[in-house]
Parts: sequence; C-alpha cells; structure tokens
Amino acid sequence: MAKIFILAGALLIGVGLVWMVGERWGLGRLPGDIAIERGNLRIYLPLGTSLLLSLIASLLFWLFGR
Repeated sequence: MAKIFILAGALLIGVGLVWMVGERWGLGRLPGDIAIERGNLRIYLPLGTSLLLSLIASLLFWLFGR
C-alpha cells in the first residue's frame, strides 16, 4: 500500500509541474476553451486544451507502442 501512495504522490507532483510550465506557454487559455463569469459564478470548460492534450497523449502512446 505504501508503494501505491508514493507512486500517486510522485504522479501528482509531476502533473503539478507540467501544469505550472503549461500555464507559462498559454496552456489552459487556448481558442476553444470556454470561460463563463457572471457575478460570483465562474465556470471554465477547457475544451481546446483537452483536445490538444489528448492528441499529444495519443501520439506518444502510438509512438511508444510500436
């Protein structure tokens, strides 16, 4: 069980680092991302970012799977 927690922690740290670097490159504010702000309600749907990350992940899995 301890190994699972260590792996999960390392994965979360990796995701956090990628997130920080991605914000500097404009990831999260791409065309196609929907942001709705009305009063104290804020809704954010990162559709463009999700499509880009999915495309990159699919390409990497395809390359490493060969």
